[in-house]
Amino acid sequence: MKRAKVSELKARLSAYLTEVRNGSTVIVCDRNTPIAQVIPFDDNADDFEIREASRPISELLLGKPVSLRKKVSVDKILKETRGQQ
Repeated sequence: MKRAKVSELKARLSAYLTEVRNGSTVIVCDRNTPIAQVIPFDDNADDFEIREASRPISELLLGKPVSLRKKVSVDKILKETRGQQ
């Protein structure tokens, strides 16, 4: 894994992209603080995996429903998690 300052990356972008194309990863730093990561593109990397069920769904629905003490806004939680307001 290589590290490159922003100015160095700008000056030698083609060389760094060639390394990334060959499988390397480049950490981009601003004053020695990592700010970005350049990684090879993967068409199959969508972080979504489908797995076969380990039990029939009828068994999974036998559980007791959970009651929340207060109302929860799923939209609000998602926005907070994603850094949106």
